[in-house]
Amino acid sequence: MDATTRTLAVADAEIVHHVHGPLPPADGAPALLMIGQPMTSEGFGELAARFPDRTVITYDPRGLGASRRADGRTDNSPQTQAEDLHALIGDVGGPVEIFASSGGAVTGLALVAAHPEDVSVLVAHEPPLLRILPDAEAAVRAEAAVTEAYRRRGWGAGMAAFIAMVTWPGEFGDAFASRPLPDPARFGLPEADDGSREDPLLSGTSAAITGYLPDVEALGRASTRVVIAVGEESAGVLTGRTARAAAELLGTEPVVLPGGHGGFHTLDPMHPGRPGPFAERLREVLAGAR
Repeated sequence: MDATTRTLAVADAEIVHHVHGPLPPADGAPALLMIGQPMTSEGFGELAARFPDRTVITYDPRGLGASRRADGRTDNSPQTQAEDLHALIGDVGGPVEIFASSGGAVTGLALVAAHPEDVSVLVAHEPPLLRILPDAEAAVRAEAAVTEAYRRRGWGAGMAAFIAMVTWPGEFGDAFASRPLPDPARFGLPEADDGSREDPLLSGTSAAITGYLPDVEALGRASTRVVIAVGEESAGVLTGRTARAAAELLGTEPVVLPGGHGGFHTLDPMHPGRPGPFAERLREVLAGAR
């Protein structure tokens, strides 16, 4: 599917987004917006290609990918990103349906809380909401240890610590806290430090995403149908647990989608997703939520 690349000027930023299909959509259906954080448009290419009958929009959050920011900040705030999306939806025409994954799912919840008129259906796939877990304090400490490993030893060490955290089965108890940091070579990661400290996943600049507390009252009042989704392979691990905790917080049951946290793409050769079955199930979920 050919895409048109557009740039929207908002307060102190330029938001680059890609429109796959006509605007307004030819059949009168709402556009389908796919969002992530820190994932940018590229991560949704395989999934977008499996919706050739829909107008699909992917975007780069401010300061990430091709989107530029001039606000002098480096932190990634779900509320700020929600306002960027509010402007984007106003530009392309809403309301829209949204598939939002990981940090993008957090931004999606913030958007619906602030601007429910923008979104008819939100499928929030595995939002990493650490502070709603029963072991929230331990989870926040585990995240801080990832940032410290990155600060002290660089990308390979930080990513190894991150992988160990997100694949840990169950709560972050004494067994997790007492174990040594993993060797980057165990995951095929470089041990050498390249000196960079700007990775949005590891640097702590996305702490507002993982530390976000959903506005349950606002979400309950919203006309938007909010669906929390969890990967079938995520049982017991961090984002599977946060997804189920989010559904419980909202008084719903999560829907199960194929694969794990990255079930909609094959960008990770060690853990490739299944974008075909994922797209089929997502179609069913979107249709059932209308």
